[in-house]
Amino acid sequence: MFRLQGSKVLAVEMSGDAVKAKNGSMVAYDGQMAFKKLSGGGEGIRGMVTRRITGEQMTVMEVRGQGTCWFADRASEINLVGLQGDKLYVESSNLLATDGGLRTGTSFTGLRGASQGNGLFTTTVEGHGQAAITSDGPAVVLRVSPQYPLSVDPGAYIAHQGNLRQSFQSGVTFRTLMGEGGGEAFQIRFEGDGLVYVQPSERNTIAGDV
Repeated sequence: MFRLQGSKVLAVEMSGDAVKAKNGSMVAYDGQMAFKKLSGGGEGIRGMVTRRITGEQMTVMEVRGQGTCWFADRASEINLVGLQGDKLYVESSNLLATDGGLRTGTSFTGLRGASQGNGLFTTTVEGHGQAAITSDGPAVVLRVSPQYPLSVDPGAYIAHQGNLRQSFQSGVTFRTLMGEGGGEAFQIRFEGDGLVYVQPSERNTIAGDV
């Protein structure tokens, strides 16, 4: 159903089914399509209220019909993630599209969200199907194992999946380790077994340099 045309355009083949996508991300379509704007982005009233409280904005549209739709978002790189009943945690700004059958919601993320100004929640996607996530530059997928935990700059973090535990470390940053005297206020540490998606570019955060 999902396929990439190059690295920055997502093509979705549809035969009467539906797909959810970031509002305004459709760049072309053929065939017969119907579009509906969805409020909130999470499932039901709880998702809408949660996003309103936290300030995390995620405007979603549902596309249903027969034909092909093409999606893109500001020439960002697009990465396809296959879900087999598991859950994907992704920054709302990096979620481009999901199969209509996948469930989206919110999950509490603690200090990292506060440091970035994205609210205290992140978006979750779960079920069986495909999701498309964006990155500023080609994303790198890093494996975490019990023997090899991973520390990530919060500005480079996009998403993660698997049986992972997060913790947030402050006071030591990547740039201070390199003797530059500045950097992100937090690191995200992942332990367990799973995958972490990072981008080769840092988004701006409220924490800034410390």
